[in-house]
Amino acid sequence: MESNEILESPVQGDTPFITAPFRGKNAFWRYFLGGVTPFLVSNIIGAIPLGIVMVAYALDGSEVPQKGGMPDFEMMGIDPNIGLLLLLFPFILAFFTIVLLIKPLHKRSFGTVINGGRRVRWGRMLFSALVWTVISALWLVWSVRSDPGNFILNNTSNSLIILAAIVLLLIPFQAAYEEILFRGYLMQGFTVLSRNRWLPIVITSILFGLMHALNPEVQEFGFLTMIPQYAFFGLVFGILTMLDDGIELAIGAHAANNAFLSIFVTNKDAALQTEAMYEQLKVYPWQEFAGLVAMSVLFIAIMAVVFRWKDIRRLYARVVVSHTVDAGQALTSE
Repeated sequence: MESNEILESPVQGDTPFITAPFRGKNAFWRYFLGGVTPFLVSNIIGAIPLGIVMVAYALDGSEVPQKGGMPDFEMMGIDPNIGLLLLLFPFILAFFTIVLLIKPLHKRSFGTVINGGRRVRWGRMLFSALVWTVISALWLVWSVRSDPGNFILNNTSNSLIILAAIVLLLIPFQAAYEEILFRGYLMQGFTVLSRNRWLPIVITSILFGLMHALNPEVQEFGFLTMIPQYAFFGLVFGILTMLDDGIELAIGAHAANNAFLSIFVTNKDAALQTEAMYEQLKVYPWQEFAGLVAMSVLFIAIMAVVFRWKDIRRLYARVVVSHTVDAGQALTSE
């Protein structure tokens, strides 16, 4: 039998997000199934439409053209916006799969993975997205002005409006799935396992970085150059989650980042190839990393001021479990 645990956390204020998983079922096999199933659904069922398109193109013996390690839809005679739909469709399936799995697997509501079971704080999500978009816009303006020869105006046609509509509708599913999986589901699971706060942040950040190991940017610039950048982004989202006791801010910033890049600036090695407004001809990954660090520090500072975060112990305090038969069985028992 699995034990339902009651938790006491030595930090100021109520922290329902971090306490929620202790009131559900936490056997290892449940987390394994909950983490792997959405991945399999997205990569097998979700990949079927793209697979059909690629097979149909190659029926006459033609080789599927590549751009940045991804199918070059324009060379295949397919509208790039349709290509974007094909690439985002698996994430939509993954999103709904993990949403549907939480309650039957862990005997707690899906809302506990978002913020401990409270109402979703949509205002926080939208505010986070707005602030990250403004910061990203400022960075892009500075980049273009400081190195104008490295950017070309790529698209000002009506197709940009269609692209924006697709991105704003579907990118949130992609970002939300990744945040639910890493900063919600797995972070709570590692909290149950470790009984502290900093280790789940570190572990999920590393896993988030490794998940992007097959991205075109990694193939172009190298594992040791790009993976730390993805892991750092995961670290930022993890800090936001712990300090705000929920993943709404992380979802908003993540969705805004991916949407902004998809609409406004692309490069030949971007994971999502879009007909964005600008194309960056040459990417300097370490310069981009420095920019990401500066943007992230500013972003976290703004969130801290607006939401009045004062208890820094939310990032490292121990999570103390009481009233349980055997706390060590939380991720191993049935």
